[in-house]
Amino acid sequence: MSTRSLETEGLTKSFGGVHAVNGASVAFQDGKINALIGPNGSGKTTFFNCVTGMIRADSGRVSYRGDDVTGAAPHRIAAAGIGRSFQLCRVFPRMTVLDNMLVGVRPQGLLHRLRGGHNAGDIARARQLLGRVGIDHLERSEARDISYGQQKLLELAGVLMTDPETIMLDEPAGGVNPALIGRLGTLVRELNAEGRTFIIVEHNMEMVMSLSHHVVVFDRGAPIAEGDPATVQNDPRVLEAYLGV
Repeated sequence: MSTRSLETEGLTKSFGGVHAVNGASVAFQDGKINALIGPNGSGKTTFFNCVTGMIRADSGRVSYRGDDVTGAAPHRIAAAGIGRSFQLCRVFPRMTVLDNMLVGVRPQGLLHRLRGGHNAGDIARARQLLGRVGIDHLERSEARDISYGQQKLLELAGVLMTDPETIMLDEPAGGVNPALIGRLGTLVRELNAEGRTFIIVEHNMEMVMSLSHHVVVFDRGAPIAEGDPATVQNDPRVLEAYLGV
């Protein structure tokens, strides 16, 4: 049986009178590809933001590999071994693909790059990772000049620069053409086979069900079902949440 990697207990976040995350207690499996799915507005991205320190939860607990990381700042979460992408790509549009890879790897990385500083080891690693995701030929292009799917690959490569044990991806297939979705899926499988844990928020059910070992379903800010893909697909609570049947 898989051990637990990232866990939450009673995690809650409200905006005004809306409970975006509502007492969510979840345990994701270590070394596996976990999916977090649910209808629009079910609290998935807010949950990600609370876990990774982008916003502060109102109550509840977050633990990672047994350590309490509740309320930790994003850089502390990253230092613990968790990397993440965002629903909307966060790249520097007027910087080159290579420079985008380098700004986040060291303290004051952006200032360092703007002043023309560089580290040969970091550059070599950046080029290796760009090659791995298949966009090394674009290293001199500005990020605004590459496709949205290529920006998604760039963001994933940037996450890998910090060598995280756990990678949280927020809608990696959103706005991406089928060929690049296939490439992303292959990369996730390869990286998982190398020992990295994944937690993926995604609306593309074909991608979720083909990739995932463990699926958690959210509705109204809390989990309503979990299990392997086949079990979740046939759960009446899931059908009700998605279809209202």
